[in-house]
Amino acid sequence: MTDAKSPTNSTSEPPAPLRGHKCVQSYLKTLDNSPGVYRMLDAQQRVLYVGKAKALIKRVSNYANPNGHSARIARMISETTSMMFLTTKTETEALLLEQNLIKQLKPKFNVLLRDDKSFPNILVTTTHGYPQLKKHRGAKREKGSYYGPFASVGAVNRTLNQLQRAFLLRTCSDSDFETRSRPCLQYQIKRCAAPCVGKISQDDYAKLVKDTQKYLSGRSTNMQEKLAKQMQEASEEMAFERAAALRDRIRALTQVQTAQGINPQTVSEADVIALHLEHGQACIQVFFIRANQNWGNRDFYPKTADAAEPEILQAFLGQFYSDKEPPRQIILSHDIEDRELMESALGEKIDRKVEILLPQRGEKYELVTGALRNARESLARKMSESATQAKLLQGVAEAFNLDAPPKRIEVYDNSHIQGTNAVGGMIVAGADGFLRNQYRKFNIKGEDLVPGDDFGMMKEVLMRRFKRLQKEDPERKTDMWPDLLLIDGGAGQVSAVRQIMREMNVEDIAMVGVAKGEDRDAGKEEFHRTGTRPFALRHNDPVLYFIQRLRDEAHRFAIGTHRAKRAKSQMKNPLDEVEGVGPKRKKALLLHFGSAKAVARANLADLRNVDGVSDAMAQTIYDHFHEKG
Repeated sequence: MTDAKSPTNSTSEPPAPLRGHKCVQSYLKTLDNSPGVYRMLDAQQRVLYVGKAKALIKRVSNYANPNGHSARIARMISETTSMMFLTTKTETEALLLEQNLIKQLKPKFNVLLRDDKSFPNILVTTTHGYPQLKKHRGAKREKGSYYGPFASVGAVNRTLNQLQRAFLLRTCSDSDFETRSRPCLQYQIKRCAAPCVGKISQDDYAKLVKDTQKYLSGRSTNMQEKLAKQMQEASEEMAFERAAALRDRIRALTQVQTAQGINPQTVSEADVIALHLEHGQACIQVFFIRANQNWGNRDFYPKTADAAEPEILQAFLGQFYSDKEPPRQIILSHDIEDRELMESALGEKIDRKVEILLPQRGEKYELVTGALRNARESLARKMSESATQAKLLQGVAEAFNLDAPPKRIEVYDNSHIQGTNAVGGMIVAGADGFLRNQYRKFNIKGEDLVPGDDFGMMKEVLMRRFKRLQKEDPERKTDMWPDLLLIDGGAGQVSAVRQIMREMNVEDIAMVGVAKGEDRDAGKEEFHRTGTRPFALRHNDPVLYFIQRLRDEAHRFAIGTHRAKRAKSQMKNPLDEVEGVGPKRKKALLLHFGSAKAVARANLADLRNVDGVSDAMAQTIYDHFHEKG
C-alpha cells in the first residue's frame, strides 16, 4: 500500500493516561485531511475497532464528541485508551487496507465475516496435449481455464459428474494418463473418451475440450442442436454406435441444465447477496450466477457487533472479496454505506468495471427476493439450533461443575493399525455447533514411539497443539483457546494428559475423560476428572447424547484421516521413489515387466532392454531396489 507521504504509523502515547472522548481528542492536533485508516485500542493494547476515513481529522473528531453515538459506538469510545493511524493516497486504498486489517486483527467492535473458506472451481488444464477436467481449490497457480466459484464441493462434484457424461473429458492425473495400458472404468461407463490409449484422436479430443469451455462460459446456446444434427447424420450413415454416444451426450446436457434449477435469462455473471437481520443476528445468503447458470448458494453468519444493515453488508463485501475475484455485477438486498467507493475499490482490484445494484423490479429483483427468503429461513433455523446448543452447553457446565458454559470444546482421538499410518484428530464444537473449518489432523511423527503407544501419540498431539497456541496467542486474546478438553479414555488417560499440560504450564483448562462403561456399551459411559470420583449421567440425559456425538465425531474424523493416509500409502508406486523415473519411463517399465514388484526383482540386463531406459538409468533402478534389499 503506497501512502500519501511516507506511511505514518503513529503510536505516540497521550501526555496523560486518558480514556474515551478525551483520549480521542488528544490526537486531533496530530491529524489532517489525509485519507487513511485508524485503529482504536484498549488499555491492554487490543484493537477494538478499525475504520477508514476520507479525511482522518473529520472522522476522528466525531468520536471526540461525547454525544450522538449509538450504544455500541459509545461503549467502544469508552474503552479506548490509545489510537493508531496510517495515511493512504486515496479513500479507495483506505477501504482496501481497512478490510485487510479487519480480517487480520478481528476487532471486537467491527462486523466480522466468520466463515471465509475459499470456494471450489472447475479447471480445464492447458499443460497437456489432452487437457484434464478437474476440481480446484485455492490459489490459481496451475495453467488452464478456471470456471467458478461454485458454492460447495458437492456442487462441483455434481457438475463434474454431469460434464464427464456430456463431454467425455478425462479426470485422471497426468501420471495415471501416461502409465495406462488399457481403458479405465470411466471409459466403460461412458464418462471418458479414453485418450490415454488412443480411443480418440487429439483433434477430436480438442473439439470436446472446446465444447466444454463454451458450455462453462455460457456460449453453448445451439450445442444440443449441433449434436442432434450429428446424431442424425450418424444414423443415416448406419454408424449406430456413434449415434448412440451422441444421444447419451444430449441427454447428459439436458440433465445438467435441469439439475441447475432456475437459470436466469438476463443475468450472465453476478453474485446475488441478501441480508436478513433479526435480534442482533444476521444471515447473508450469496447465490453465484455464472454463464447464465446458477452455481449454488452459501449462507454466512457474520458477527454483527450490533451494527445496522448498510454497515454489515459493506463490511461483508470488503472482507468477502478481499481474496476473491468479484463478478461484473453484485446484486444486493440493501444499500451499503459507500456504494460508489466499493465499486471503485473492487473494480480497481481486477482492472474492470464492477456494478453494485439494488433492483426494484424484473428478474434481478426476483433473484434477490429469493435470496432474501433463503436468508430469513436459514437464520430462523440457525437461531433455533443455537438456542438448543446453548442449553446443551449449560448442561455440560452443570454436569462437569464448570464455572460457565464452555465456548470452545476440543475433542481428541487417535487412529492407527498396529502403529502404522498413525494420525491424531482434533474436532471443535461451540455455540454454533461443530466448527469443521477448525478441525485439525496430526500426522504422528515421533520416531521413538512404540507401535500402538496411545499415550505417546496423545502426548505428541497435545504438545504440538498447545505449543503452537502459546506461540501464536500467548496472551489468549483470540477465541482459539479451549475451555474444555474431552479425552477418549479413563483415569489413566486423564492423569497422563494432566501431566502433559502441566509440563506446558497450561493447567487452567478443564478436562474430562470419557470412558466406555460396562461391556463398552454406549449409554454406560463413565466420566473422569482429576480429584473427583468417576461418575455417570442418566441414560436419557441430553448432555450424555451430546457428549456421545462429540466423541463419535472425533472418532469419525480420526478414522477418516487415517484411512485417507493409509490409502495414499497403498496407492504409492515404488517406482515413484526412483530418481530419474518419470511418467513415461514408469509406463515403459510397467508395460515391459507387468508390475512394480517385477521391476524390483529384474536383473540389470533385463532393465537395459526396456525402451527409453539407458544403461546408466538401468543401473540407477537396479541399485535403488537392491540397496534397499
